[in-house]
Amino acid sequence: MAFCTQAVILILSVLIVSWCKPSYGAGIAIYWGQNGNEGTLAATCNSGNYQFVNVAFLSAFGNGQTPVLNLAGHCNPSANTCTGLSADIKACQGKGIKVLLSIGGASGTYSLSSADDARQVANYIWNNFLGGQSSSRPLGDAVLDGVDFDIEAGSGQFWDDLARALNGFSQQKKVYLAAAPQCPFPDAHLDTAIKTGLFDYVWVQFYNNPPCQYSGNANNLLSAWNQWTTVQANQVFLGLPAAPAAAPSGGFIPADVLTSQVLPSIKNSPKYGGVMLWNKQFDNGYSAAIKGSV
Repeated sequence: MAFCTQAVILILSVLIVSWCKPSYGAGIAIYWGQNGNEGTLAATCNSGNYQFVNVAFLSAFGNGQTPVLNLAGHCNPSANTCTGLSADIKACQGKGIKVLLSIGGASGTYSLSSADDARQVANYIWNNFLGGQSSSRPLGDAVLDGVDFDIEAGSGQFWDDLARALNGFSQQKKVYLAAAPQCPFPDAHLDTAIKTGLFDYVWVQFYNNPPCQYSGNANNLLSAWNQWTTVQANQVFLGLPAAPAAAPSGGFIPADVLTSQVLPSIKNSPKYGGVMLWNKQFDNGYSAAIKGSV
């Protein structure tokens, strides 16, 4: 009988811990690559502040053009000097951090002209950055974990085809898919892609968008958040600027306001995944201040 009592107590203890512990593995995603003074990729991962790093950007691709990787002052892909990042990528992954290739951006020259064009771009990304093989891998032999769609230009056509084509490679090695839509719902560029239900992470840009960003109160933000948590994605993240200067059109939330007023209101969503920050250049203490509350 004593043994049975101990067993029951043990089971109850496990259940109580399970009930009290959040079911999500929340974290912080950061964009890295757009300023040579933001520190190395290895240092970014060594900070212990991030669970995801988006290497930004593959800024030109599609419509028959030669793809171009733009990592600002960090390295020059045309001179083959970005292959040195391979060791950093592997070191990040060794810490359990997912490293994704971010495609697009606010000032890229990218577009998809057809479903076939989307498949060709997917093949290029797979062979040059993911689990495929190519003699001209810009980041060396490191195998990135997936692709982030930061599509802010052109039409919304064929991004769903690109998502399906990239997801098709998951039969060989899992390709994580992320999207970074603007907070007005639904997003003008990524709506059809997100509706495929193939995206693991959707980190919504709640900045540079006055109708749905924080502006002294979180009413508009929370209203938009509730819309975004209805999408077919595994996790939805609150995308924020890491400093006021990171978002000229607004959306910055002071760390104490975020942790005391905003996060408690959104963390109860089953799809809550954490916080995305733009970007490493501007993150001078913000992620460290919020990570204990994310």
